[in-house]
Amino acid sequence: MLAKRIIPCLDIKNGKVVKGVRFQNLRVMGDPVEHARYYAQAGADELVFLDITATNERRDTVVALVGKLSTTLNIPFTVGGGIRTVEDIRRLLLHGADKVSINSAAVATPQLISEGAEVYGSQCVVVAIDVKKTDGNQWNVFIHSGQTDTGMEAVAWAKKVEELGAGEILLTSMDCDGRQEGYDLPITSRLAAAVNIPVIASGGAGTIRHFADVFKLTNADAALAASLFHTRSLEIAALKDFLYQKKIPVRRMYAEAY
Repeated sequence: MLAKRIIPCLDIKNGKVVKGVRFQNLRVMGDPVEHARYYAQAGADELVFLDITATNERRDTVVALVGKLSTTLNIPFTVGGGIRTVEDIRRLLLHGADKVSINSAAVATPQLISEGAEVYGSQCVVVAIDVKKTDGNQWNVFIHSGQTDTGMEAVAWAKKVEELGAGEILLTSMDCDGRQEGYDLPITSRLAAAVNIPVIASGGAGTIRHFADVFKLTNADAALAASLFHTRSLEIAALKDFLYQKKIPVRRMYAEAY
C-alpha cells in the first residue's frame, strides 16, 4: 500500500498566508516562505500553495513568489490560482512548481485539463473541486472561490476530469472548511471510490483523530490542512507517529522501514 500523504496548504492573499472559515473572514497567518521552510523541515510530504484572489495584475508577483518557494523546498509543491492557459502552466512549472492546480478554469474550459496533461503529463495537473451540499441532498461543484454554484454534481465532475487526463483531485468541502470539526467523510468516501486517480481530502481537520478517520473510512490518498498546522497546534512528525500506530502507512522522519 502506498504511503498516505500529509499536505499543509498555504492560502495566499497579497503575498501573505491567510485562513478563513467556509472561504470567508480571512485572517493573516504569516509569511509563505517562512511557513514553507518550516514544513519542509517538519516532515510534510508535499505543499499546496493557492493564490486565492489571483488576478492578471498580480500574476508576476505570484510567479516570483513561486520562484522563492522553489529554492526553499526539497519536497514537491503544487501551485494554484488564476491559471487559465497552458502558458500559465508552463510559467509556473518553469519557476519551480511540481504541479499546478486548476479549478474555475477547468470548469470554464475543460480542454485545459487535457491540453495540460498532454503537454506536461497528467502527474502535473491537479483539478481542485470545491463542493457544497445542496438542499437536494447532493454535493455541487462551486467555482470563483466558492461564490458560484455550477449546478454540476461533484462525483460526475470528478469522473469527467479523470477522463480528461487529470492526475489528481484536490477535494475541498466548503461546508467543513475552517471549522475544525473533521473532514467531510460522506463526499470524500463517495468521490474517492468513484475515480482511479489520487484524491486529496481538504477542509475540516481539527484534531489528530480526524486524519485517521479520513484515511480509515475513505480511499483518500492524502489529507490537507491549514490552520491546525499554521498555528503549530499539531506537529506533522507527531501526527505521522500517531497514524503509524494506527496501522496507516506514512513516511515517518527517522523511522525504521516497514
